[in-house]
Amino acid sequence: MAEKPKKPQKLRARLPRGLADRGPAELAATRAMVETIRAVYERYGFEPVETPAFEFTDALGKFLPDQDRPNEGVFSFQDDDEQWISLRYDLTAPLARYVAENFDQLPKPYRSYRNGYVYRNEKPGPGRFRQFMQFDADTVGSASPAADAEMCMMAADAMEALGIPRGSYVVKVNNRKVLDGVMESIGLGGEENAGRRLTVLRAIDKLDKFGLGEVARLLGPGRLDESGDLTDGANLSDEQIGVVLTYVQGGDKITVEFEARDRVRERPRVTVNIDTGHGSPPVDDPGAPFDYYDNESRVERMRRTLADNALYHAGLDELAEISRLCASSGYSQHQISVDPSVVRGLEYYTGPVYEAELTFTVSDDKGQPIQFGSVGGGGRYDGLVGRFMAENTPATGFSIGVSRLLAALRALQGPEAPRPLGPVVVLVLDRDQIGRSMAQAATLRAAGISAEVYLGASGMKAQMKYADRRKSPCVVIQGSDERDKSEVTLKDLIAGSAAAAAITDRAEWTESRPAQVTVAEERLVEEVRAILSRHE
Repeated sequence: MAEKPKKPQKLRARLPRGLADRGPAELAATRAMVETIRAVYERYGFEPVETPAFEFTDALGKFLPDQDRPNEGVFSFQDDDEQWISLRYDLTAPLARYVAENFDQLPKPYRSYRNGYVYRNEKPGPGRFRQFMQFDADTVGSASPAADAEMCMMAADAMEALGIPRGSYVVKVNNRKVLDGVMESIGLGGEENAGRRLTVLRAIDKLDKFGLGEVARLLGPGRLDESGDLTDGANLSDEQIGVVLTYVQGGDKITVEFEARDRVRERPRVTVNIDTGHGSPPVDDPGAPFDYYDNESRVERMRRTLADNALYHAGLDELAEISRLCASSGYSQHQISVDPSVVRGLEYYTGPVYEAELTFTVSDDKGQPIQFGSVGGGGRYDGLVGRFMAENTPATGFSIGVSRLLAALRALQGPEAPRPLGPVVVLVLDRDQIGRSMAQAATLRAAGISAEVYLGASGMKAQMKYADRRKSPCVVIQGSDERDKSEVTLKDLIAGSAAAAAITDRAEWTESRPAQVTVAEERLVEEVRAILSRHE
């Protein structure tokens, strides 16, 4: 007996990890955000450019192919001519390739912006996606600190244009030359110390989260967290740790003493002494204890940390110039702040680095306070364009993480955040009259009003439910009675919902027909505009 053919299995609808679908509300909010950022960038004279989502893998800089399939950090495939191609990891490396390829035709300095999705072949997690949107602006061809200062000012302007009030954000500025000078001074210069240097920089980057005491552990023998997991430290001496923390503290003299370095799993006591001249803040305060200094004073105090390191002082000179230019343009230290703890782009930043950080606190779903922290950053990358050219080309840029910033804005606005309205929905009560409904929708569209005709097969109750789900501000109703009189009935769904909520008696609701009006069909556009104007 022949076997029955197996029924083909239906595919299971599923989304790969680290990716997200986005609905109309999020897309509308993203579009509004992008247009706001674009307007700020264009006011500074930046022009748009678009590069493809794919690049040759070797053009991506730090992710050069070093194995049979170069998939470390990027999504890659081999072309038909056996060349490796990857989805872009960021928007900066493609710009460097574009500038090098079109160098003779571009004005110098070249000022451009672009936005789009970037892709990371990394383990996804909370807030970590494999695809997310960035919005970049870059100046290529200027080595002046004024170009870096401009990036910081533009970042501050973008935050405020997006509705983040002054005092709820700060653009932090540091310099990789300063960081490298500190590393040289404690004997961690050169390629042979690259691993320990990276450990030190990562420890510095944890200052806001852990405070001075725990960063001292990461710089020393290591840190044991609450779960019992050990993070290996950089194994610096107490004296070396003191130099690093004195720098991080902005010039306040710090000395460190460990009770027992060889018993790290017992969490031995670490003593951190701070000589500020203004009293000593708590050791584990994750804030910025040196906030009582303005930018100019911070830079001058930082000069005392290392008296004879040329690279360190060259970086401080650039920070001083950036601070002066920002101040002369009207930006306070609370908007743009020199912060020696900023560590960014260990792979290719060569000078000033900056980070836009949100400082307000919101509550998560469980009522716990959270901070979004960094929503953008950038810096000077003088060596990136030069990878493609015989001559070195200075460049600096700033990138906003659109997806992360959108989540922060929603949290800032809270449940009262405005939701985008959908189209006006023209109902169809008589199937043989759908052409008239389409003519009404066409009239609204011709007047610049978003409108659609209900194209399903349900009755009026279901059509009203559909309009509500579409977030329609109002519906157009024309039954046989209205049609005979060349009239239409308009129902304001937003006002109607509010009015209906206050009515408890069905007879009262039927009698009042809240937020509903019948007008001559020739006044359709006029009356719909009046409804829309009430909800702008």
